[in-house]
Amino acid sequence: MRPGSTLWLLRHEMRMFWYTNFAGSKQGKRGNANWRVVGGALLVWFALHYGVFALLRSVGPAAGFSAGPFVVAVTAILLATFLFMLSSALKASVETLFDRGDMDLLLSSPLPSRSIFGVKLAGMAFGVAALYLFFLAPFAHVGLLLGQLRWLAIYPVLFAMAVLAASLAMLLTLSMVRVLGARRTRVVAQVVGALAGALLFLLSQAGNFLSQEDGPAASAMAQAIAAAQSLDAGSPLLLPARAALGDGRAVAIIAALGLLVATLTVRLTHRFFVRGLQQASGSERVRSSAAPVRYRFDRSLSAVVMVKEWRLVWRDPHLVSQVLLQLLYLLPLCFIVFRRDALQLWAVAGGLTMLCGSLSASLSWIILKAEDAPDLLQTAPASTATVRRAKLAAAVLPIFALVAIPLGWLLLRAPLAGCATLATVCGATLGAALVNLWTGRPASRGEFKNRGNRDIGSRMLELSSLLAWSALASLLPLVLGGAPVGFAIAGGAGAAAAIAFGTLPLAWMLRYRVR
Repeated sequence: MRPGSTLWLLRHEMRMFWYTNFAGSKQGKRGNANWRVVGGALLVWFALHYGVFALLRSVGPAAGFSAGPFVVAVTAILLATFLFMLSSALKASVETLFDRGDMDLLLSSPLPSRSIFGVKLAGMAFGVAALYLFFLAPFAHVGLLLGQLRWLAIYPVLFAMAVLAASLAMLLTLSMVRVLGARRTRVVAQVVGALAGALLFLLSQAGNFLSQEDGPAASAMAQAIAAAQSLDAGSPLLLPARAALGDGRAVAIIAALGLLVATLTVRLTHRFFVRGLQQASGSERVRSSAAPVRYRFDRSLSAVVMVKEWRLVWRDPHLVSQVLLQLLYLLPLCFIVFRRDALQLWAVAGGLTMLCGSLSASLSWIILKAEDAPDLLQTAPASTATVRRAKLAAAVLPIFALVAIPLGWLLLRAPLAGCATLATVCGATLGAALVNLWTGRPASRGEFKNRGNRDIGSRMLELSSLLAWSALASLLPLVLGGAPVGFAIAGGAGAAAAIAFGTLPLAWMLRYRVR
């Protein structure tokens, strides 16, 4: 390939995608391929081919895939897929603009900005479509083998959807850079991406917390599906579903639409892309302030440490988006708590406990183990125990503040169940934080998304504590409700309590061995 050509740049993007996902590269350093991950992925992929082969051979080519309800179901699936694609594309656009660090070099080269923008957009689209192709491409391959050529439409439809999501995400990100500025865009774009991913869940749960006289209202998703079933088979709203099911004309329209949107985005906004990158690059420069520096000494050591940790978390847009994504799932539970009809106490208690424990696990890992300057803290003239307690408080206090209102309302409506839920929420929150404190390993904040790859002992202790407290929270309202319960419920509550209270002593005893 000729150096500097579009294909040459595209090959570089594909190599970066490989290093990021399979080679374990860190901070731009090239690493060796993780062949265990690659081998496991290939085994799963071949197993998917085998399962799809058995499914398509049993169904046959004469299945009623063009029936109205089936087309509506495929439309709903494609809508959900596009929302998740848009969420991934927004995160990828933020990474391209702010985190990659290679745009200054590319823009200072003699390469045309249109080619750079087009390659970046193509790389984003490929990265967005890769996960869905992993699970859906077996249908196309097996369909080709069995002579069911309609399944080959999966490739153009998924790529067209990925191109549309990448184009829309890049335009949204650049518009926010122009309106809000680069610094605010890093946070807002991540939050919008999290909202796009969680929107489907919130719509599906809308009927559970909008009650009517004759029962819960239908969710927005259910109403949309009911309205779609009344559409004519040739409606443009059902065009993506017909394309995914092998309609040649629909496939051509969807593919042409994706290509047209990508071409117009590259041709008309590449200069806007350059200005956005320049503004993002300029925002990284430290601005000198003419005002004198004012030092404040009116806070205690614990308050200083807690404020410092909260500020560091707030300044990291990726961490903020991950935390807010977990908080979005708290909204349906809050609406259920504030409803006027009978509560499903076991579901509310279990959901609140699991969400608080999960949020505590994330925040405690960030604050306790992802310290940016551990040497500075160790050499500071302060007690290590005091600093550790302050960091632990910084991890758990925001969680208690967030759930204070729904827990207080639950205590007023059902005092006994509210007290039990309060106890399990405190246990799950403190348990997850202490497990991370005792068994976690130091890491950098950039490794937050790979937190699941840490030591198996720490993972098992954290997961056991979270599941045990959640199970105990779900079973306690049934046990304390006054009605007779079976042996299975009582035994399950006892086993969950034993695991929940036994995890912390085990983590304390293994605090040196796990490290």
